[in-house]
Amino acid sequence: MKYLQTDAFLGESEGSEDTVQSTVKLEMHIEDLEKQLSELPENAPADKHLQLTLDRCYGLLELNRFDDAWSTARQALDAALEAELWLRAVEACDVMFQSEQDESLKALAHGIWLGVTFPIDPELSVAMLQHMIDESPDRSDGAAVAAATAAYIVDLRAEGKARNDLEFFTIQLLGQVARRHSQVEEQEIFDFWVQQLELDDPAKFLPRLSKVLEVLTADDWWFDRDQLRAKIPNDQ
Repeated sequence: MKYLQTDAFLGESEGSEDTVQSTVKLEMHIEDLEKQLSELPENAPADKHLQLTLDRCYGLLELNRFDDAWSTARQALDAALEAELWLRAVEACDVMFQSEQDESLKALAHGIWLGVTFPIDPELSVAMLQHMIDESPDRSDGAAVAAATAAYIVDLRAEGKARNDLEFFTIQLLGQVARRHSQVEEQEIFDFWVQQLELDDPAKFLPRLSKVLEVLTADDWWFDRDQLRAKIPNDQ
């Protein structure tokens, strides 16, 4: 999967020798992306420019060049919103969250709002919600709401093999949250837990997610949400 942190989820790790080799490859990859960016014609599509820019940002994260990743992604977010490229906007927020800056949690909230509101790649939406779960205390209702939202988005948007993979992932994720939240292990207790927290009703858990995002942003949003809502595709 491109966006989901499956290695961390499954408890896998990388050896030191592999890490050195990966670093060299990443540096070469970043140099190649910078070359491609410099060679783009002035009339190149905005999506192509943002794709290369954000691919570079993800590489910078792997090299722990967090300040550079943040500043580049922050500019990319504004450009993506102006061009109505919602996937790139969420990728920019993802980079900023992973950059470990003072406003990284605020960036995460913006990315989750965009990833839930607009019909982007469901894997990226799920990845943003997984970040929120990882950042939440063990007994947090916010983590439960995020996991329920992830499953809901997969049910709405995912198709084919990706749907099967994401359904399995979000089921495991919700089970993990249930164990952290209430030490839930048995299926019957899990079903009761879901009903008790109203995680089976989007009309109940989506407004709760919205309240969590308000807290994470301290109600200081980088864009006008009402203006963006007006741009939601009519078939959504």
